[in-house]
Amino acid sequence: MPSLSVRKLDKIVYNQLRVRASKHGLSMEEEVRQIIYQAVSAPEKITSIFQKYFGVKHGIDLNKLMSKRKPHEPMDFDE
Repeated sequence: MPSLSVRKLDKIVYNQLRVRASKHGLSMEEEVRQIIYQAVSAPEKITSIFQKYFGVKHGIDLNKLMSKRKPHEPMDFDE
């Protein structure tokens, strides 16, 4: 099984990781494994989640919807 060493980790981050692992009742090594797994397993876009469950076949094309979105006009407080 591959292993990974992380060098030059900031002390604050190290301590936060130690506390986080403790809260979850895990070793720091297992906590890091879970963080990495979640990071690389996360979907790239939220649209992929919606399309997986609702899809274009149900009349929702989120890519098209997002491309039509225009910024709003800022409010004018001078009047």
